Amino acid sequence: MSIDSDTLVRRSARLRVEDLDLGVFGHEPLDPATLRCLRYMHDVEGHTACYLRDILVTRAHRDPDVTAFLTCWNYEEHWHADAIGQVLDAHGEMAGGSRLTEMRRRLPKRDALRPMVFHFTSAVTRHLTALQMTWGAVNEWTTQAGYARLAAKADHPVLAELLRRIMRQEGRHIDFYAGQAKSRLGDSRAAQRLTRAALGRLWAPVGSGVMPGDETRFLVGHLFADDTGLATARRIDRQIDRLPGLAGLHLVATSVAELAA
Repeated sequence: MSIDSDTLVRRSARLRVEDLDLGVFGHEPLDPATLRCLRYMHDVEGHTACYLRDILVTRAHRDPDVTAFLTCWNYEEHWHADAIGQVLDAHGEMAGGSRLTEMRRRLPKRDALRPMVFHFTSAVTRHLTALQMTWGAVNEWTTQAGYARLAAKADHPVLAELLRRIMRQEGRHIDFYAGQAKSRLGDSRAAQRLTRAALGRLWAPVGSGVMPGDETRFLVGHLFADDTGLATARRIDRQIDRLPGLAGLHLVATSVAELAA
């Protein structure tokens, strides 16, 4: 399924959590492994505005459909972080702006160079947007799968409903990114070659560029290293295979094997 930007804008909304009893975590706390994953997810969702920064310095900002989508994507991801932050707060954990400030303070100095790198690359090739949309699709597929795996492993009804609502919005993000990727890759063999080379050499699980390596390895191992997780990783790889020119990359299964070893 593909979704156009007008439809996405009409459906876009702040994540609704007011009817959920998030106070239940005060007397039914989540296990340490689930909380560790939620801290990771909170930080990555809360960092979306910085990912947006890197996209908007490229040719992508010229496309009104893409910028309309990115506006809604950034808004919804902000509220995903806020909702997860409320779960962390119910456990007495740091969340929200104070936690994100600490995370961004730890970023390497090279992070400040990312906008310049993306701007230069966009000036050199007109196919960077195809790569960005494809990268976004892969990241959203894995993010949605990560939420599903966490809900199943935690087996907590309130958390499961919260994550289900997040996953539903992530599904619309997937539809847009994947539709854009299919169209842009299908129009150009050069875009396919660039995207295949970049994903094969540079792609890593969502958040690995800003989170400590130990945290990425833990999350991947906890959510994807068992038989069900590996089957999920292979399913995502099959979805990537269906994009023009990208068959046989095995990105997600390979990352799971390397990180969860």
